[in-house]
Amino acid sequence: MLNQNTKLSQIEKTKLRTWVELDRVSIKKNYETFKKIIKKETILMVVVKSNAYGHGLVPFSKELVRLGVKFLGVDSFDEALDLRKNGIKTNILVFGYVSPAYFKDASEKNISITISNTVALENLIKTIKPPLNSPLVRGYKKIKIHIKVDTGLGRQGFLMDEMDKVLEFLEKNKAKKNIEIEGLYSHLAVGEDLQGRTYTMLQANRLNIWDEAFKKAQYKFLKHICATSSTMFFLELHFDMVRVGIGMYGLWPSKETKLAMQKKYKPYPVLSWKSIITEIKKLPKGTKIGYDLTEELKKDSTLAIIPVGYWHGYPRALSSKGIFNVNGKKVKLIGRVSMDMIVLDITGVKAKVGDEVAIIGGEYGHYAEADQMAQDSDTINYEITTRINPIIKRFYRINPEIRRIIK
Repeated sequence: MLNQNTKLSQIEKTKLRTWVELDRVSIKKNYETFKKIIKKETILMVVVKSNAYGHGLVPFSKELVRLGVKFLGVDSFDEALDLRKNGIKTNILVFGYVSPAYFKDASEKNISITISNTVALENLIKTIKPPLNSPLVRGYKKIKIHIKVDTGLGRQGFLMDEMDKVLEFLEKNKAKKNIEIEGLYSHLAVGEDLQGRTYTMLQANRLNIWDEAFKKAQYKFLKHICATSSTMFFLELHFDMVRVGIGMYGLWPSKETKLAMQKKYKPYPVLSWKSIITEIKKLPKGTKIGYDLTEELKKDSTLAIIPVGYWHGYPRALSSKGIFNVNGKKVKLIGRVSMDMIVLDITGVKAKVGDEVAIIGGEYGHYAEADQMAQDSDTINYEITTRINPIIKRFYRINPEIRRIIK
């Protein structure tokens, strides 16, 4: 990781060929935005799953801890272990499936896990109930769990009619001695669109049924259902905790959210993805370019090669469509996206070998952005950033001007 005020030298750029820069100021701005939205007593969990949406799991999490985040959300137990190994002591919840082989580690390392079905619950009870007279009984660390309810997404979670069975099972096995039910939660199906308000409230009401029953059974826990959009839309559903993911990275969760909230909130994109020009050539009108000869030059042209392709995470679907930024000018990808190379048409642009190319972000304009890439390749911005190859180096720095407010 670079010093926060350091920029890559030209030699470092040529060695790396492609890299990702992340802006500390933007992270802070986004964090402050969501802290203002929620009440003081509501916990702000930041979701850092999938390599922090492509931003770098450990360094991004450390930035959040420095800002004061008290809860992190990940998808896999491996991600949680990685955070613990790197000295992060903040509360962590694993959303995805966790093998019973990890239950003991979860207890010892203070990692909360999701229990969303009866098989997982039965395996949990088997794990945390040591044999009689076992030395594990005394001083055994409780395992923290979050019960997940499927209130209408049709994905992970206990079904509504399983509530009594779950409570019965927990009481029968005296789970209170070895299990701490730290949370009760669900996930919204149409939380990114105000048009889905009726269904969203139906889901919230269903979670409230479980909430009342578990409280009646004397369990104390954090109730949570909101992600980024619903945190902006439904203040009444903030409950004890909200889970903010894509918004913390300065990206809109959906077009609907942007249309509804862009006058009220400003996201600050954190990530810039860059490369360099490694070769420039002039080719005459009529020359065919790339695999399958899919494109033909309509005039004498100047082309630039950059060492990035679909292996690095650049979508092949953007063949002949991708937009880049070279020295402040908008340039277009020409021909097929290859595994490790892309050809750009830089006709009329002053450029030389070694010049920086903005794939996402950069210091000029708003041509190259994850939202634009997502639109042009018929996907969502989540996929654009998360698919950036994890081995590409990420650097954190301060950009005091913060030019990239997405409008």
